[in-house]
Amino acid sequence: MTAMMRKRPRIVIVGGGFGGIACARQLGGADADVLLLDRRNHSLFTPLLYQVATAALSPSDIAEPIRKALGRWKNIRVQMAEVTGVDSAAREVTVKDGAPISYDYLVLATGSDYDYFGHDDWRTHAPGLKTVNEARVIRQRLLLSYEQAEATDDPDLRRALLTHVVVGGGPTGVEMAGAMVELGRHMIPRDFRNIRPADLRVMLIEAGPRLLSAFPEELSDYARDYLVRHGVEVVTNTPVEAMTDSSVTMGGETIQVGSVVWGAGVRGSPAAQWLGVQTHRGNRMPVARDMTVEGYPGIYALGDTAAMPADDGKPLPALAQVAKQQGEHLGRALRALIERGEPVPAFTFRNRGNTAVVGRNAAVFDFGKRRMKGRLAWYLWALVHVYLLINAEKRVLVTIQWVWRYLTRQRGARLIDETPPQVPAATSPGVAPKPEVH
Repeated sequence: MTAMMRKRPRIVIVGGGFGGIACARQLGGADADVLLLDRRNHSLFTPLLYQVATAALSPSDIAEPIRKALGRWKNIRVQMAEVTGVDSAAREVTVKDGAPISYDYLVLATGSDYDYFGHDDWRTHAPGLKTVNEARVIRQRLLLSYEQAEATDDPDLRRALLTHVVVGGGPTGVEMAGAMVELGRHMIPRDFRNIRPADLRVMLIEAGPRLLSAFPEELSDYARDYLVRHGVEVVTNTPVEAMTDSSVTMGGETIQVGSVVWGAGVRGSPAAQWLGVQTHRGNRMPVARDMTVEGYPGIYALGDTAAMPADDGKPLPALAQVAKQQGEHLGRALRALIERGEPVPAFTFRNRGNTAVVGRNAAVFDFGKRRMKGRLAWYLWALVHVYLLINAEKRVLVTIQWVWRYLTRQRGARLIDETPPQVPAATSPGVAPKPEVH
């Protein structure tokens, strides 16, 4: 009777990304009530969003309803809500348009957003790749520019419409630039009559001295050489100075463009501000090796939200594999804590390698001591990304579409919306806008 009357602890997880979903799954069937909160109703495989933006995949191919992902476990509830703060004294999470939600243990897995480095007004001109809505906006602008270029007889306007700029030379920027050039080079001669592949201009702008700065220089040079050979104009050591919907200014020169994509940097969510925690670079809150936030017992942070020191003292990178491993570790540890009273052990990251795809049959892989590039790395990149998709259905669908696209060079998701999607402006500096739900 005493055991039946005992109150089960409540674990609240904020965020339905890689880390939040992984943590919740490990707590499925545990002797605890788990509540996952997210302002979207779906979990998104963000590493493949650039393929949605370039019409290679549809949003549904890389998204999964959170309720479906966690529906098998009766002790887990999912609530679509926007968290606005944390009252650590009352042990409550505050949500927009709702009553406060109490917790015994709180997991902050709120992810990150793109950092516009003090130019938040650029967000509407140059969307990033963090949400389905942003990917749809990019796809809309990209495909519409081809249609408008086909319809005009003005060669200057045609050239401007077919000029596309990607800002940021990290993995997202490199992948996006390579996909944009591949899309145009194969779509224009097949589907259009008044424009030529030579009219297409894709520019990749990086403020630093080289692309893929987190990778060894050998792999960085390979990526640059591949992109240049396939028609991408790579510009380094040149920060963007200004932009509008139809122009980008850099190095004192203003270029008329058809679309701009942002991939220049990320910053953690406002979760640190909810707690009043002093943040590290990129607005990431410091956490101990067991993922606890110092001074806040029962509160854990992981993924892009957290800055956890690695063995060398530097924070672990903001990568999907880090968030997923942390979520799995914390979920197992919280289960052991609740059911057997075992303390949460320190987390150890197992590096599976850092990768970026450059183009068709070309990718780079950095395993630390070992490196890989070219076709074999491209095959491995594809296998890893298919494996990381949320379920078997998505793995089969994406694999079939990739094989078909590889054989035919055709893109099947080239849809222009009658009502164009819009990028919501940031509400205030450092606070991510609320994405639309589709």
